[in-house]
Amino acid sequence: MKKINPKKTDFIRKVKEISGQNIGLCYQCGTCSGACPNFAESDILPRQLMRRAQLGMEQDVLQSKLPWVCASCLSCTALCPRGIDIAKVMEAVRLLSLRENIDYVNPRELSEETIAKLPQIALISSFRKHTA
Repeated sequence: MKKINPKKTDFIRKVKEISGQNIGLCYQCGTCSGACPNFAESDILPRQLMRRAQLGMEQDVLQSKLPWVCASCLSCTALCPRGIDIAKVMEAVRLLSLRENIDYVNPRELSEETIAKLPQIALISSFRKHTA
């Protein structure tokens, strides 16, 4: 029998520890993906991120856009037949990304037009959520 890489189990443990959720319970039914209002803005579906997290695919999970476009609307959580709070898993992944210094928003890449149109509080909120 093949042993699981300790680095992968460490990532799974971190996600569980931070989110308080047992991601191993997910059986990829797709209910979360169907409920997600922002799935079209992401590169993968919620069920795909959950599976990759279960497999300890740390870089795939941390590089995904999904946790960053998650609106934390809790639709996935409310409908999950296994009772997993998927929004908490997304928050855990965002936190782990920030700990790895993976910034989703780079202020230097924002156009002057974008900066001029957005309220200052929106920019500050975005930087707090999306940058290390």
